Amino acid sequence: MFPFSQSVTPAVQDHMRSQFSFISDMSQKMFDTAQRINELNLQVAKAVIDESLQTTQQVLAADDPMEAISIATGQVQPTAEKVRAYGQHLTNIAAGAQVEMTRAVESRVPEATRTAAAVAEEVTRRAAEETQKTTERQKAMMEKISNPVKGASTSSKGSASGAQPGAR
Repeated sequence: MFPFSQSVTPAVQDHMRSQFSFISDMSQKMFDTAQRINELNLQVAKAVIDESLQTTQQVLAADDPMEAISIATGQVQPTAEKVRAYGQHLTNIAAGAQVEMTRAVESRVPEATRTAAAVAEEVTRRAAEETQKTTERQKAMMEKISNPVKGASTSSKGSASGAQPGAR
């Protein structure tokens, strides 16, 4: 499946587990935050619909247009306060989420550091081993290449020196 002939090492597996656990924790915290925001939005939507219906009924029950305008304008200040409260709730949810995520990150840093160091150590060790093996193979190849050349040059010198006297 993988183009590598070697299996995944224990150090890499530990690091991957650590990272997966971290991502799972962060995902759960983000999901919880989204759920709290959705619950707040549902509460606000329900309150807005209820208040709109009440205000509409009051406006329709008004005896004259001035009373209807007075009822509608009387809702401006309470609506502004509700918008401010909604913003404050969102801010509190976001601040709480930030605190939770910061705690999660701080709790995972030591483990992630440890597993990353183990992976780096293993990679360094394997790289040194592979470098040594490659160097040894190159030396062996160079010896194989240079030995036949030395043997061929020695035999050609002898045949060349033997051929010179006979050629004259």
